[in-house]
Amino acid sequence: MSKTSWTTNNIPSLSGKIIIVTGGNSGLGYEAVKAYASKNAQVILACRDLSKGENAKQEILKTLPNGLIDVMMLNLADLSSVKDFADSFQKKYKQLHILLNNAGIMMTPYQQTVDGIEMQQGTNHFGHYALTGLLLPVLKKTPAARVVNVSSMAHKQGVMDFDNLLYSNGLSYSPLGAYGRSKLENLLFTYGLQAYLERNKLDIKCVVGHPGVSDTNLFAHIGSKFLQTLLSPIFKLFIQPASMGVLPELRASMDENVQGGEYFGPDGWREMKGYPVLVQPNPSALHKVHIQKLWQVSEELTKVKYPEL
Repeated sequence: MSKTSWTTNNIPSLSGKIIIVTGGNSGLGYEAVKAYASKNAQVILACRDLSKGENAKQEILKTLPNGLIDVMMLNLADLSSVKDFADSFQKKYKQLHILLNNAGIMMTPYQQTVDGIEMQQGTNHFGHYALTGLLLPVLKKTPAARVVNVSSMAHKQGVMDFDNLLYSNGLSYSPLGAYGRSKLENLLFTYGLQAYLERNKLDIKCVVGHPGVSDTNLFAHIGSKFLQTLLSPIFKLFIQPASMGVLPELRASMDENVQGGEYFGPDGWREMKGYPVLVQPNPSALHKVHIQKLWQVSEELTKVKYPEL
């Protein structure tokens, strides 16, 4: 890979490419939609609030009037919505070049999804596991397709506890603990999916990135507004804009030299900010038994099974 800093200038023309971005109405997802649209891709901006999605689209079209952006409803915290989205997409589109599993929530109070799954894991991992599996038929029909997951440095604090994976009735729940677990699951899923793709000789790669510490609305649940205001000058020393934070996932989706299972993050101090380079996950993300167990639990909870060919 080149030693020069990778930016959106490295993205080639994407004319004819079809790309889904989950959580495309704000933060990193918004920046990804904008970057892909600027290179003439057909971008599906998937989000749970259609009005917010349409507003984001109109904002992007102010500077990219010819942008091809299709807003579609997707609530990752509702598995019936995930299925409806996958069905609707495959009726409309016959290929899918990139599935960017970008959407996420961070450090929320204890809640459950429509299906009774702890909310952070349900949104960040299980919804994306189901979405990817349901879109597998169209991914298989697309040459050199990619699935890109988005993890976080917080995966290093994540701990897998399969005896109380979903914090039953809030037992032992902490917002940061659940977030870290969900981000560890993003990596475990990446390695499990890449192994599945290789085993079945599919022309699809699964790659993963993390944004460092980026200025997005994910921080809305960190303390009171007063505390956020108080800490804002300190945060600014370590936080980069979303337009920089999105680069690792964009590089994971675009760089022609990328190999399945690779992990990208910022090149700066402690991977907090900077340009995207290959980074290493915590050893806990490579735990083969946990990769297999999470896959099994994901199948059971979502009822989505990836077929062996």
